[in-house]
Amino acid sequence: MTFCLAAMQMTAQKNQPSMKIGGTIRGKYEYQTQDNKGRFEVRTARVDVAGNINPVVSYKAEIDLCDEGTIKMLDAYAMVSPWRSLKITLGQMRVPFTIDAHRSPYQQYFANRSFIAKQVGNVRDVGARLGYTFNAGFPIVVEAGVYNGSGLTNQKDFWTNNINFSAKAQFLLPCGLNAVLSAQKVRPSDINIMMYDAGLTFHRSGFIAEAEYLYKHYANGAYHPVHAFDSFVSYDINLPRKGADGQAKYLFSKVSPLLRYDFMTDHSDGSSSAVVTAADGTRTLKTTDYKRGRITGGVTLSLDKPFVSDVRVNYEKYFYGHDGIPKVSEKDKIVVELMVHF
Repeated sequence: MTFCLAAMQMTAQKNQPSMKIGGTIRGKYEYQTQDNKGRFEVRTARVDVAGNINPVVSYKAEIDLCDEGTIKMLDAYAMVSPWRSLKITLGQMRVPFTIDAHRSPYQQYFANRSFIAKQVGNVRDVGARLGYTFNAGFPIVVEAGVYNGSGLTNQKDFWTNNINFSAKAQFLLPCGLNAVLSAQKVRPSDINIMMYDAGLTFHRSGFIAEAEYLYKHYANGAYHPVHAFDSFVSYDINLPRKGADGQAKYLFSKVSPLLRYDFMTDHSDGSSSAVVTAADGTRTLKTTDYKRGRITGGVTLSLDKPFVSDVRVNYEKYFYGHDGIPKVSEKDKIVVELMVHF
């Protein structure tokens, strides 16, 4: 009788709606050594609400109060899981594509995102996504979705006969190696763009190594193909929080030295402002980001559990081509960031 009552109580609790309020704050100071100028910046001020309506239906809504100085609605979706291995999502979301671009700000290893995550493969859109997980001796996660192509703010009067799509497969191998393959079609203006991405992540005993390559192709030769690459290594050094006397010993729980190299060729974002129409009606795209490489070195100091409260200290060294024109904030810099996730 007691066992049955306990089981009924557990089932009732599981079926009750739940809600969790969370968010991420990232404040930073950056000093550009070439200009001898610095700035303070609030890069992220995200607040989200997520939870379950019942064991089958869940939801999430996330807004960033300071995304490069503007307010943006990021996620706003509902999810249905008819059974554990199947997830159907409808709404506004980050599309399933790449490794690094899919990380939330609190999950990033460096203060500033890679070129793949920021310029080349960063896409959020409105649509529907299907996710399925199955076991082939190891877990395989497959996600695929179709999307408007309207972006985050142009939905009300947007109608199209051209649907964008994205697909991603993750192979979670038992040796600590994860392999990811993904493809995506986007159409920021009226020129189709196809992107293909492949990456590997190895994680064992505090050591992390990752490499990712992205190829971007523009229809009708509107712009030459773009190649982007991102790689990094990191090693976690755990520190004892208390000494033998039981007193606090270190302020930080973990120290993680890390090093990254990323690279991209000349790139066009494909937006309507980048379209150039010739006298004969031929439409091409102009360069919005010049070819460059970058080496980033630094250390992450974890005040609590990793990716909960971290101090990130990075130095970024840029390498531009002979005709490359650096943007105002894309130069050699020292970055000190405090990230808090709740």
